[in-house]
Amino acid sequence: MASLKALYFVPYNACLAVAWLYVLILTVQALARGGPSTVYATAELPLQIAQTAALMEIIHSILGIVRSPVSATLPQIASRLFLVWGVLYPAPQVREHVLVASLLLSWSITEIVRYSFFAVKEAFGSTPAPLLWLRYSMFYVLYPSGITSEVGLAYLALPYLKASHVFSFDMPNKVNFAVDYYLVCILILLTYIPGSPYMYTYMMGQRKKALGKKDKTS
Repeated sequence: MASLKALYFVPYNACLAVAWLYVLILTVQALARGGPSTVYATAELPLQIAQTAALMEIIHSILGIVRSPVSATLPQIASRLFLVWGVLYPAPQVREHVLVASLLLSWSITEIVRYSFFAVKEAFGSTPAPLLWLRYSMFYVLYPSGITSEVGLAYLALPYLKASHVFSFDMPNKVNFAVDYYLVCILILLTYIPGSPYMYTYMMGQRKKALGKKDKTS
């Protein structure tokens, strides 16, 4: 059973580590050659593929084949998909903002480390100490920078989403149900207020479990 699990999770995590590495390389190249305004156009498709593939992590968590609880996995993946498909995709006006660069840098570095960690762990049963430390320490900086970028871009996109009426359904219609996507986005932004501290403290707890003993003896 363990070997069958590794046959799936090793290539899955390795492929996503490489995918996010590609996003990082494209982001850095775009910043060097054209500045922040060119980042999204350069990395758009790889970003969409890499982040959408993370949907599998929700399924993994629901099925119980990974230890990560749904309560932690779902909001993290959902918020990122919201940014990719619910903000950047329908609101091209914000794609050239500098926050896109900080978003992709934060996400890609985080995911390269995270997926590499799980690929190595599944393949060999353990991970090198430096990779373990990076996995449970980099969030101190990258989580706040990522969340700030997410919230900032979603906020900046609100006027454009309201004007375009994208993803909205007015009455009357066949299903007799109305949806105002602009208000949905505001509600999603409000979830960051309790959600962000929850995820941050969750990661602190995970770090304590993984590195606590080593910190006490050092």
